[in-house]
Amino acid sequence: MNKYLNPIVIIISIATILSGLVQMISPQTVLTFIQGEITPTSSHFFAIVGMFMTFFGALMLHAIYSASPQRPAILWCAMQKLGAFAAVGLGIINGIFAPIAAAVALFDLFSGLIFLYYRRVRSE
Repeated sequence: MNKYLNPIVIIISIATILSGLVQMISPQTVLTFIQGEITPTSSHFFAIVGMFMTFFGALMLHAIYSASPQRPAILWCAMQKLGAFAAVGLGIINGIFAPIAAAVALFDLFSGLIFLYYRRVRSE
């Protein structure tokens, strides 16, 4: 697993950046996929969330390629992913998003756990 850990974290980080950019530029695309209500307000806030997704994905890439340990940055990237899992999960439970959004939530859960594992392995 450790042999593939860096490439997995890099792929997750790039996917986070790209999906964040899509969400920032075209929030309606993401809202359509998860069957959320498309309003000017929801689009605006989804674009803001996309901006922060882009920032956290870039932060994780920066941490991976940094010569010095970046434990706090990696921790907060993991927390962003776990928080996204919780937020999307609550959105599904509350009927804001369709069950298809569980794919997004599970990706974030998986990513957060991988980031926490990466943080532990990298510090050893």
